[in-house]
Amino acid sequence: MKKMSSRELRRMQSRLLSSLGLDVTEQSTAKEVLIRLPDKDVVIKDPTVIVLQVGGEKVYQIIGGEVSEQKAKAGEVEAPAYEPSPEDVAVVALQAGVSEDEARRALLEVGGDLAKAILLLKSR
Repeated sequence: MKKMSSRELRRMQSRLLSSLGLDVTEQSTAKEVLIRLPDKDVVIKDPTVIVLQVGGEKVYQIIGGEVSEQKAKAGEVEAPAYEPSPEDVAVVALQAGVSEDEARRALLEVGGDLAKAILLLKSR
């Protein structure tokens, strides 16, 4: 089988996806793409970026480029994704009949969904 260049592959991919009713747009070459993971950062220099429009969602495809990985810096601590407000804690504690500390832990566990936190506490 003949080896195809990346350009030929992208064209073939674009034609195939367009025939399926998907919108494909090449964004040209990016300077840098950073993917931040909990334990490391992945940096891709000079990749080609393609955007695939599927319904109301966009899918970004990163092709080629020089990849380097770096461990997350020890001093960097991300802020918690959710911090329950005192009002939310009070509502959950009152509805579930538990202490505010238990209500706060339940809210953190369910990501801030009051109804789920109340149901979780009542089921224990």
